[in-house]
Amino acid sequence: MPLLRFDLIEGRTPAELQTLLDAAHRAMLAAFKVPPGDRYQIVHEHPAQHMIIEDTGLGIARTRNVVFLQVTTRPRGKDAKQAFYKLLVDELDKSCGIAPSDVVVSMVSNTDDDWSFGFGRAQFLTGEL
Repeated sequence: MPLLRFDLIEGRTPAELQTLLDAAHRAMLAAFKVPPGDRYQIVHEHPAQHMIIEDTGLGIARTRNVVFLQVTTRPRGKDAKQAFYKLLVDELDKSCGIAPSDVVVSMVSNTDDDWSFGFGRAQFLTGEL
């Protein structure tokens, strides 16, 4: 059920995008222990001048490979979040050649009543999930 929204600088091929999404999915499965078919990913591509991702004073250099990922999810513990951050940068580095310095993640928590997966029902509340 986590929703992963990727903001990227345009220019990746369809194969590169698929590899990136698959790598992020593997990290999410391992860190959050959700079912393999629980996959909700959206990619937004932007011209380079539409993405300003600075380093917050940490001295982190960014490249055109920068990935800004917003994860909307049920509340997760600190350990699960930290595991996800680490697994994500490892997977993206290994599978896509994206440097850990080019990965920025923001977590947004919500609850079961904030989700409807179709048919106008809140499946977590109705017991369907």
